[in-house]
Amino acid sequence: MRISIFALTAALAMTSLRAETSAPEQIDLSSFPAAAVQDVVVPVPSEIFNVLDKLGSPNWKGELRDSLGKNSGNRAQVALLLGTVIAEGFIAVEAEDSERVKQIGRDVLELSAAVGVQKAVVARSKAIVDKAEARDWTGTRRELDGALQDVRGAMIELNDDDLAQLVSLGGWIRGTEVLTSIVQKDYKRDRAELLHQPELLNYFERRLDNLSPRLRKSELVTQLRAMLAEIRPLILEGEGRKISPESVERIHTVTSKMVVTITSTDA
Repeated sequence: MRISIFALTAALAMTSLRAETSAPEQIDLSSFPAAAVQDVVVPVPSEIFNVLDKLGSPNWKGELRDSLGKNSGNRAQVALLLGTVIAEGFIAVEAEDSERVKQIGRDVLELSAAVGVQKAVVARSKAIVDKAEARDWTGTRRELDGALQDVRGAMIELNDDDLAQLVSLGGWIRGTEVLTSIVQKDYKRDRAELLHQPELLNYFERRLDNLSPRLRKSELVTQLRAMLAEIRPLILEGEGRKISPESVERIHTVTSKMVVTITSTDA
């Protein structure tokens, strides 16, 4: 039976993960609430940023991208872009940039329309804009999480599970790009450990393997697979909790390049 990314409660996920965490004093993705997908744990975006809140006061405005691109008409690109835009929303919340968050709320609605799930996020889009206007950042995070849930759920209902997986992957890539940017500016071993996500990497690779034959052969998916293959040995360094500064920098370079590809209208 297929289990949706948001099918299980965060509390249950956290209970099962803590039993597997051997070094709770380390910052570890398995130490905070997440949603289970089959046998893999995919962190809920707002919880990732709750952890990042504890890493000091990064220059969040400096992490925002000037442009997140436009709909190219390629549904796979739009799904990846949608995930990227939602992740950007969390960065804008951290930066407390209400104008940027409001624009992202409108972008989510536009991109959702491009993949046929606009009805699922109309209310969320308005709520994102309203809460950003009120500078209710906790509420804005909640609505961004809900938008991701609603988009994925609507896609799955329309038998567009392939696109739903790409939404998640797009968000993860943008989140990883930002995380590596922050870590490399103030490298500490426990911060770098946040990148140690082999189970999640395995999950995304399996999902790409199971895409429809047409999507698997597309240039965009080929580039995604190459990106994950390059990142894999760098992330696996975390088995010894020693992801090096050089590896953090390389992961950042690779994910940044992929974000540029996703946000390009030529994708």
